[in-house]
Amino acid sequence: MSSAKRFHRSIACAAVLAVLATALAACGSGRSKSQAPPLGEVFGAEDTYSRSYPVAPPVACEAARRALLGQGYAIGRMTAESVEASKNFQPQSDIHTQLAVRATCVPEAEGGSIVFINAVQERYALKSQSSSASVGVSMIGSVSLPVPLGGNNANLVRVGSNTVQNQEFYGRLFDRVGYYLPGTPTDAPLPPEPEVPPDPVVR
Repeated sequence: MSSAKRFHRSIACAAVLAVLATALAACGSGRSKSQAPPLGEVFGAEDTYSRSYPVAPPVACEAARRALLGQGYAIGRMTAESVEASKNFQPQSDIHTQLAVRATCVPEAEGGSIVFINAVQERYALKSQSSSASVGVSMIGSVSLPVPLGGNNANLVRVGSNTVQNQEFYGRLFDRVGYYLPGTPTDAPLPPEPEVPPDPVVR
């Protein structure tokens, strides 16, 4: 084989190797990107949203219902294994916030139960517009919330929604549930109230 042919073959082989190396690097970067958690969500070992109680699920859910009622929540739906409630806040004159809480009680070994609590915070703001706004409210459905103020066609429009992740909020709520369980001494001090969580609302 002539030296010219050997030279051209070497160039071709080098080009093929360069293309393969680039493709492998792209595949590797693609795998690393696919492993990144969405929105920073990581399934850790913390039990922020659950707690075990030594009672049957219906008893635990009844305690959750009383804990929510004691904090001014309106019960929207109640079954033997779940409670749904909501509470309204108005931190500013043109801002309306709704906190929707759902407690789910599932059986555990030896007659106990695990209570899972999830809270969703939704924020509405007054917006000037010509037509009423159709707003999706957690656990209630799609509703229209026209709120005319002084004839200026102002309507409540949802501007943010997020799942509450404040551990202190859930900790105090679970303590309140435990306070209403059967067998709790009547003179036991009532746990602190679960304050409105300061989680940022997605805008």
